[in-house]
Amino acid sequence: MATLEDSFLADLDELSDNEAELDENDGDVGKEEEDVDMDMADLETLNYDDLDSVSKLQKSQRYADIMQKVEEALRKDLDGSEKGTVLEDDPEYKLIVDCNQLSVDIENEIVIVHNFIKDKYKLKFQELESLVNHPIDYARVVKKIGNETDLTLVDLADLLPSAIIMVISVTASTTKGSSLPEDVLQKVLEACDRALDLDSARKKVLEFVESKMGSIAPNLSTIVGSAVAAKLMGTAGGLSALAKMPACNVQVLGLKRKNLAGFSSATSQSRVGYLEQTEIFQSTPPGLRARASRLVAAKSTLAARVDATRGDPTGTSGKAFREEIRKKIEKWQEPPPARQPKPLPVPDSEPKKRRGGRRLRKMKERYAVTDMRKLANRMAFGTPEESSLGDGLGEGYGMLGQAGSNRLRVSSVPSKLKINAKVAKKLKERQYAGGATTSGLTSSLAFTPVQGIELCNPQQALGLGSGTQSTYFSESGTFSKLKKI
Repeated sequence: MATLEDSFLADLDELSDNEAELDENDGDVGKEEEDVDMDMADLETLNYDDLDSVSKLQKSQRYADIMQKVEEALRKDLDGSEKGTVLEDDPEYKLIVDCNQLSVDIENEIVIVHNFIKDKYKLKFQELESLVNHPIDYARVVKKIGNETDLTLVDLADLLPSAIIMVISVTASTTKGSSLPEDVLQKVLEACDRALDLDSARKKVLEFVESKMGSIAPNLSTIVGSAVAAKLMGTAGGLSALAKMPACNVQVLGLKRKNLAGFSSATSQSRVGYLEQTEIFQSTPPGLRARASRLVAAKSTLAARVDATRGDPTGTSGKAFREEIRKKIEKWQEPPPARQPKPLPVPDSEPKKRRGGRRLRKMKERYAVTDMRKLANRMAFGTPEESSLGDGLGEGYGMLGQAGSNRLRVSSVPSKLKINAKVAKKLKERQYAGGATTSGLTSSLAFTPVQGIELCNPQQALGLGSGTQSTYFSESGTFSKLKKI
């Protein structure tokens, strides 16, 4: 059994071990703080007035090695790798991938040098950076102008259009800048020379890549061009990686995110990367460019897969894909077909079937053409017809009039229409009611030449009796004849 002293000694040993670990951790943290302090010291000692401290690409070993290989390859004018070799193991293929990455680095380096020139030269001509936006053109103009105050003495015709030259001359006459010191001017001119050297190196690299893309990816180069094909391969990480990529991702390769500063992205440009630099995209109307970019991305993916498997080294598939894209875009631009007039359906020659029966026969009798209408529609040969207004005016009567009688003669023909029982009953009730009632104009007063006004019975004037006289005791009444049972 352990004693109390042994337990205390064990606790002291654990505490000493923990303190040793804490000392080691403190040492690591101290080293990290020292590294951070060294980095901050480097940043503080970094001189932004020195061009070499800002632009370091041209002095790197990778830049020198790649440019040397490119120059050797251009001198040898190699046609490409052999057909039986594996594409990824080809040294030219690896050099193309390195050139793609180097071209991106050169573009970034040109932007850095351009910012250096702007910061130094804005003391002389601050408005120039808003008039000339392209970095290489800006470097050429700055190198040409230098410290000259009168721009009419500087010939810029071979660098810029005449309209921009006139604007620069007018702006330079009103600028508030002053001449640069000699040392600052030398740094600016040195930066301009470096930007032009970087631009020439970038063109040389692109020339090499474009010359080799016809043998590395002939079908893809036929569709999008050698420069765009090289950029797509470099960004994707090779031809095999580009062939495995879906078309929706190929469409956005090389897309640069834009800072909209909180504004809506509804009016921003479509999501297209390097494919917007292709000839097909630029020649398409703006309203169809989104559809065209999707179509080009789909066909480019198919062409990359053909090139990755070395299926068609002649580029025939790429030409077929490009022709298909061109035909589809032309089809989209065709106006819609004119609306054709819709002809009426052919009428049925057969008579329409109608149901028969007593109701239909009565309807035909009711709306049938009467003999009177038939005579009115006829005309006798050589005999003028009578009219409602005379002398041929008004409605003509046809053969209704009899010659010489000046009257209309219509033969009474019994109607075929049979009156319904209900209609006959109503007619009888009306006749009975009309016979029983007296006119409202009858009066019990009569004017006579003897007495003047006399009071008389209107029923007697009509020959009718009152009470039972009208039935049993009337003078016109007779006995009823009863039948014997």
